[in-house]
Amino acid sequence: MPVNLSLIVKESLAVQSDDFVKIVESAISLLREENGRIGNLTISGRLVKLEPLGEAVVVGDLHGDLKSLINILKSSAFIQRMASSKDATLIFLGDYGDRGAYSAEVYYIVLRLKLAFPEQVILMRGNHEGPEDLMASPHDLPRQFQHRFQKKWGAAYAKTRELSAYLYNAVLVEGRYLMVHGGLPSKLNDIEDLARAHMTHPEQEFLEDLLWSDPSENVQNVSPSPRGAGKLFGKKVTENALRKVNAQILIRGHEPCQEGFKINHDGKVLTLFSRKGSPYFNEHGAFLVLPLSERFESALQLLPWIRNF
Repeated sequence: MPVNLSLIVKESLAVQSDDFVKIVESAISLLREENGRIGNLTISGRLVKLEPLGEAVVVGDLHGDLKSLINILKSSAFIQRMASSKDATLIFLGDYGDRGAYSAEVYYIVLRLKLAFPEQVILMRGNHEGPEDLMASPHDLPRQFQHRFQKKWGAAYAKTRELSAYLYNAVLVEGRYLMVHGGLPSKLNDIEDLARAHMTHPEQEFLEDLLWSDPSENVQNVSPSPRGAGKLFGKKVTENALRKVNAQILIRGHEPCQEGFKINHDGKVLTLFSRKGSPYFNEHGAFLVLPLSERFESALQLLPWIRNF
């Protein structure tokens, strides 16, 4: 049965707590079993290796912005592309809820897409899906769920928090791209540190850096982050980490951008922010239509494939 975006959106706006919980449980069951080769994906721990085949749409932070999510899916026609080609991949960089008014609906839609296209949709973990000791503040998802689901909000919220642990730490397209939500660990040794970051937390800082850190032009290595978690990392950290994992460009979300995207570290870092409006007040959101088989050395070469709205 074809996946109908309008129908899924309609479902998301009407879904009640019991059915929402069932969708989240189904997604958890699916993610829990993902391991080894699945279509164009090879999964090890919480790392996804993606074959350089076809095209990917990469979506940054959504934060409950239902309108932007619908716009991205409609304008890219990517549901239809996934239905017609196994080499079409949809990648979300994390931060699905909090801030915007439609967090439950955004979660519902991305999980329905994952269930419909399990080999083609990758759901990454953002800092707003972090572990309990790294929770973003303000964390307004409980209040939103109380308003949305009334007396049964607790079950929906608890199950959504459980989902967070199964979302992915990083995506690697070898020789081409590394994708994370936030930033790069300065002490990264190899891809195993990405795959196991959730297991070594909090003894190691890998997960905190992946979810919270930001690139800076004002530091060479690292300095404390004004966010209170993660670090500011410099060009040297980016170059070292990309070399160790065999990638050319870091693609990440996490940071509001006035134009929906920005480029740092002499073209080695591309930031995407895919929601707009209050409380960030960025004028544009953006997403990336990424030709996976092509090789680029700089994010500046990706400018023709960035779609801002």
